[in-house]
Amino acid sequence: MKKRIILFLILVAVVGSCQLFAEGKKEEAPAAEAKKYVLKFNHVLTPQDPYQKAFEKWALAVSNRTNGNLTVEIYPSGQLGVEEDILEQIKQGANVGQNTDAARLGQYVPAMAVMNAPYFVDSLEEVIKLNDLPTVKAWKAELEQKQGFKVLSFFWVQGFRQMITNKPIRHPNDLAGLRIRTPGAPIWQESIRAIGATPVAMNYGDMYSGLQTKAIDGLELSFTATATGNFFEVCKYASETKHILRINFEVISSSWFNSLPPEYQKILEEECNKAGLEVSRQYLETIDVQSLKLLQAKGMTLIPASEIDMKAFKAAGEKAYQKLNLTAARDQVYKELGKTK
Repeated sequence: MKKRIILFLILVAVVGSCQLFAEGKKEEAPAAEAKKYVLKFNHVLTPQDPYQKAFEKWALAVSNRTNGNLTVEIYPSGQLGVEEDILEQIKQGANVGQNTDAARLGQYVPAMAVMNAPYFVDSLEEVIKLNDLPTVKAWKAELEQKQGFKVLSFFWVQGFRQMITNKPIRHPNDLAGLRIRTPGAPIWQESIRAIGATPVAMNYGDMYSGLQTKAIDGLELSFTATATGNFFEVCKYASETKHILRINFEVISSSWFNSLPPEYQKILEEECNKAGLEVSRQYLETIDVQSLKLLQAKGMTLIPASEIDMKAFKAAGEKAYQKLNLTAARDQVYKELGKTK
């Protein structure tokens, strides 16, 4: 009996030791690494443009908050390809993103193009309010659910578009016969045509040479983009027409976005909105002002808004809404916004 008890105790001790050893090994085993995600984000602006630093700030914040498990790689100057091609890749579910506008997104949800129409909104505060409107929410939902685009943010306001030409512009009649470069989307084309010019679709990277060769007579661009692109070298006048407040949309694939862990989705959107609002305020309050001073120092002549017939420009811009059947969409948004024409 004693022998049996001793053997039993020895067996219990051995089993216990094995369990302790196994548990110790479990504690020593490294934890499984979290899955890594990479978003390749494309934009056509130069590395010197303020947006580049803002995108980098967004990327850094996302990396920090996800412990490096979600990385946003920024590609300026259209390094990943032309905007329209990137949008199609996004639509197909690729892990790429694009800084774009309502004009191009309006090719997928037509009414959305109204956000790129002449004199649609006048301030960053109005843009922020747009995000909560039922109509705008419905457009974003349609983009996501039917077209494959997830809008991370449209709080990236790139200042007002101005006329950059070799003659002063004070009235829509002054644009008659001038070939003005603008993106190829219908609302861009019709907006520029409505206010008096002949629109010419041309890639962003071809504008400088287009001005040199006289393929175009001018641009419609923010003061800052004019400065960073050195367009003061080929244009003499900057006319403060303020014909469009440029609202940029940061879009990625909705299917790729939905593949992310929910907390990563939240972080990606939050930091995109945060970086966008910061650079937008800087753009409107400081950057564009400084850029205008640089343009003047480089020899450009400013035709200020006070010398421009804004009433005539706004009246002319109505033709773009009518041509593309966007008047009803504009009026509905204004009703929800509490804004009058």
